[in-house]
Amino acid sequence: MTDDKDVLRDVWFGRIPTCFTLYQDEITEREAEPYYLLLPRVSYLTLVTDKVKKHFQKVMRQEDISEIWFEYEGTPLKWHYPIGLLFDLLASSSALPWNITVHFKSFPEKDLLHCPSKDAVEAHFMSCVKEADALKHKSQVINEMQKKDHKQLWMGLQNDRFDQFWAINRKLMEYPAEENGFRYIPFRIYQTTTERPFIQKLFRPVAADGQLHTLGDLLREVCPSALAPEDNPTPKRQGLDVQACAQKV
Repeated sequence: MTDDKDVLRDVWFGRIPTCFTLYQDEITEREAEPYYLLLPRVSYLTLVTDKVKKHFQKVMRQEDISEIWFEYEGTPLKWHYPIGLLFDLLASSSALPWNITVHFKSFPEKDLLHCPSKDAVEAHFMSCVKEADALKHKSQVINEMQKKDHKQLWMGLQNDRFDQFWAINRKLMEYPAEENGFRYIPFRIYQTTTERPFIQKLFRPVAADGQLHTLGDLLREVCPSALAPEDNPTPKRQGLDVQACAQKV
């Protein structure tokens, strides 16, 4: 995987054209113009929306501003989900730009976690990275890294620096040739059609007979309802998104 640099770059630099609009009931001193951004799919809303926040705060009174949150067609957007995941789950069949509504009041306590600062995003991200490495390497790689490596990994993501991020992340994606793969593949299958937000199980990359598993093998084992009938192997779109857990690939 670490040799597929062109593919990794294409994934990293994937962008979603997005239009941010202030919620109609927010109190403003003058008309709030929409704000447009190209959102990086591999990042988090909280990391890339400082300009959005400043744009709308210019037309609001300070006393009317509280914690910012976002929604799409009535669904609050979880800040701890990657942007690409949110789009794929909720808006992939919609026309672009993606229309997101901005709120500064009536925080949906039952639907969203509070995000007091970017430190909360960093803590969540690093927790996911450590969980993934526990499955892949028994935590050996992440534990051997120094604190500055952890910080470089995070700063690469926060500042959208591909080379800075992958200089560290490549260590998490390697394994000895004799082992023929990770212990387990860290993944989550996210759903919108059930009350269970995602599926996560132990899954080995290599079958007992030595054959490498495919994405289709994984889906057949853990989420067969996502697959079309055998005579049509194309996976069905049922509000489902498969992600490599905590790895921006």
